[in-house]
Amino acid sequence: MLIAGQAPGTRVHASGLPFTDPSGERLRDWMGIGPEVFYDPARIAILPMGLCFPGLDAKGGDLPPRKECRKTWHDRILAAMPQVRLVLAIGQYAQAYHLGPLRRSGLTQTVAAWRDILAETSARGGPEILPLPHPSWRNNAWLKRHPWFESDLLADLRRRIVQQLGR
Repeated sequence: MLIAGQAPGTRVHASGLPFTDPSGERLRDWMGIGPEVFYDPARIAILPMGLCFPGLDAKGGDLPPRKECRKTWHDRILAAMPQVRLVLAIGQYAQAYHLGPLRRSGLTQTVAAWRDILAETSARGGPEILPLPHPSWRNNAWLKRHPWFESDLLADLRRRIVQQLGR
């Protein structure tokens, strides 16, 4: 399984370990797993679109992942992981890269089409791709407006994780 994220934020940059922040706690909760499974590289690979902290914008938010990082490393790293069967594409940057033309016009449309996207990516013969919003607190309002995310998508995600990880 591959977790395709955005880029390290300030806390993760300081810790040197992906998702060591509240977003990581929420993501592990969504997945129904603890840190011992989440950080087991034999079970889960974590590959952000940007491998380094991109800096902060004028409002104090994280800048987008650096494009040259993805162009330099991403295809090569993915080619070294042919065993990946499920990709969690977290946020718009990971979705743009991993879904390409399957990506819908916005985050809501893309995540809402998760069943179709899983079916289409599975039919291509590569890994299934499941689009997710970023687990940041900034998406709390989005999560409240879309209760199907928790009731339907997360239930399916947890089922797939049990299948993938054999728990």
